Amino acid sequence: MFTVTLSVSSGKAGEAMPYIEPEAILEARNMDLLTYLRNYEPNELVHLSGNSYCTRTHDSLKISNGKWMWWSRGIGGYTALDYLIKVKGMGFVEAVETIIGRSAVLPPVVLKSHTKDEPKELLLPEKSKSNYQVLRYLCGRGIDKEIVMHCLSEGLIFESLPYHNAVFVGFDKENKPRYAAYRATSKQRFMGDCNGSDKHYSFRLSDARTEDVHLFECAIDLLSYATIVKRNGFDYRRMSLVSLAGVYAPQKDLEQSKVPVALTEYLSDNPQTKRIVLHFDNDKVGRLASKALLTVIPKQYQVVDEPPPKGKDFNDFLIQTQHQNKKERSDLRL
Repeated sequence: MFTVTLSVSSGKAGEAMPYIEPEAILEARNMDLLTYLRNYEPNELVHLSGNSYCTRTHDSLKISNGKWMWWSRGIGGYTALDYLIKVKGMGFVEAVETIIGRSAVLPPVVLKSHTKDEPKELLLPEKSKSNYQVLRYLCGRGIDKEIVMHCLSEGLIFESLPYHNAVFVGFDKENKPRYAAYRATSKQRFMGDCNGSDKHYSFRLSDARTEDVHLFECAIDLLSYATIVKRNGFDYRRMSLVSLAGVYAPQKDLEQSKVPVALTEYLSDNPQTKRIVLHFDNDKVGRLASKALLTVIPKQYQVVDEPPPKGKDFNDFLIQTQHQNKKERSDLRL
């Protein structure tokens, strides 16, 4: 049994400070939120569907696939300890004591939530009735309005509540949403994947007839490239543009690196593909990722490295190009 003792070795003289054994802290950290609520606050748990739940007190707090996200506050985590601290406002010691104390009285029963082969349950945030802020944000990043409107109409992008984030959605062959990434439309650098996202089905604009596929680190770069293609007189809808849902991290030994799952899924669904074009960033991480994929992608494919001609990424290049064009038009009027 774990114990909490008092110590006067820290804090003010004569002031007793709580001490919790490291083993107790580890046990508390190992308890996931679903297990905690099932065993100790079952009335707080509301089943939505499959492996998805919310809480009775906060219906925007969704639980799925070992994670939880409180969408109305932009707060998330994995463990019951995170929940007690971030949602219930407990101090660290009180939260540990609560979990350990309840476990001592009633040892938790852990239920297997899903098998490895069972598809993840994607938790999408509530949709806003208007996409105004997302449209303003993306067009403000230089992305073509017609391209944004196309994505909005197809459900590839939507504006979420309550914070009006831009959400980029990826679908499987049955047109079921399987992946979603959110990004703040404000100046805050707030982004991440929605709970239950499967990176095999990352955000993409694809035409199954093409033999080329173009890879990007994120949705913004993909949309920026589509804008450049359109402004050069070509149809982006006849191309296959695939986001890898974040920075690709190769192994230290590049030859041991794995092909990103978003690419393997695409190649499996599109056997006509012959050429893979890499459009990663011009920073150290992007260059290393390109080098790794040039090494590990099967030799049956032609792999081409085409980073942005200038700037850090394709959105940076797009904005620089637009500023330059605007300056040239202004000079002509003088």
